[in-house]
Amino acid sequence: MRNKRRWLAAGAALAVAGGGVAVAQTATASPAPQHCPTLHVSKGWYGENRAKLQKMIDERGSCSGSDGARPVATFDWDNTVIKNDVSDATLAWMLRHDKVLRPASWKATNKWMTDDAAAALTKACGTSVPAGHPLPTSTDTGCTDEILDIYEDEKTSGGKTAFAGEWNHRRTVPSYVWITQLFAGHKPATLTAYAKQARAENLKAPIGTEQTVGTHKMAGYIRYYVQQQDLIRTLKEAGFNVYIVSASAEPIVRAWAPGVGINNDHVIGIRNVVTDGKLTTGVEGCGDVKDTNGEVLTYMDGKRCWINKAIYGVKGADAWKQQDKAHRPAFAAGDAETDVTFVGDATAGHLAINRNKTELMCRAYDNSDDRWLINPMFIEPKKQKTDPYPCSTEGYVLPDGTLAPIHRPDGSVIPDQQDTIHG
Repeated sequence: MRNKRRWLAAGAALAVAGGGVAVAQTATASPAPQHCPTLHVSKGWYGENRAKLQKMIDERGSCSGSDGARPVATFDWDNTVIKNDVSDATLAWMLRHDKVLRPASWKATNKWMTDDAAAALTKACGTSVPAGHPLPTSTDTGCTDEILDIYEDEKTSGGKTAFAGEWNHRRTVPSYVWITQLFAGHKPATLTAYAKQARAENLKAPIGTEQTVGTHKMAGYIRYYVQQQDLIRTLKEAGFNVYIVSASAEPIVRAWAPGVGINNDHVIGIRNVVTDGKLTTGVEGCGDVKDTNGEVLTYMDGKRCWINKAIYGVKGADAWKQQDKAHRPAFAAGDAETDVTFVGDATAGHLAINRNKTELMCRAYDNSDDRWLINPMFIEPKKQKTDPYPCSTEGYVLPDGTLAPIHRPDGSVIPDQQDTIHG
């Protein structure tokens, strides 16, 4: 790490309250420290990461004897707590089992869908199935392939652009919205039940398994990272209030979160509007953005907004702002650009799982507050990125989608960073 400074700076006899705010320690300020629980899993942690995580737990956990609210820890889900993607797994299962319902209009499913994409889907999937009834995607390869081409590549099978228009690139992604809109017409509990069946199938499959959906090859297995299961268990035992903040549909994540001891009320995901008990193509808003068509997701800056809203009760436009230290998570973990804002907001520790994602890795390697940890993926880690991350030129995604230099909180530009912690 840069300058190899101490990850947790030694304060002049400071104790840290639950949300990360530092208060002066006095002889009567807090109860006597208790023994903090310890991490059990050592394999898979890079270098001193496990020891540094334990130090953070010992110093910030309620077990340390600190007064104040319980500290909060926030984790992304896909490829942070598990290997692979639960939305992809659920969509694949639903396509193979004829569970996607035909919309009355493909164009109406997503505000950014192009006429070309709507026409391609209508042609491939036909109109013989009544609206609201299951498409025969287990046998209709053309329909399945068109859906996956548009979702995975944002292009039709003929190579035409599937989504167009304007959106805030730090708040949403049209294809991320669209996958949740493909679940419209089902009850949330039904989608969770489908996700549970996909879960059983993917946990049973050997590591490295691929599945064929239509003619597409997709990952066919998922694994919980035992290191993250252990970390979450230890954080909870140490008094942390642990949340999952995912860019997958919330009913899907609810099928998986119990595997790490997280209840439904501590799962924050994409929340589609429910009408008459069924999911719709509408998406719940955040901050000063109302329930609309997916202009805000639990994605990048949207994850900060949802953490502020759902955990700390911040309302209106203030939910988009970084809060004071007492109203920010003490610890956060993620693996991609979608996580960079909320992981950076943490006050005591930031864990970056290295998937070669530019902005996250630029900030992690720069390590401006000496609290960033980088760890290779625990299963099938990425190889070293040969070229430096372009932090100083095009590492930051602006709201309009153009690229710019990444700035530190003090306004200085992060220099390009070499990838040194990898599989």
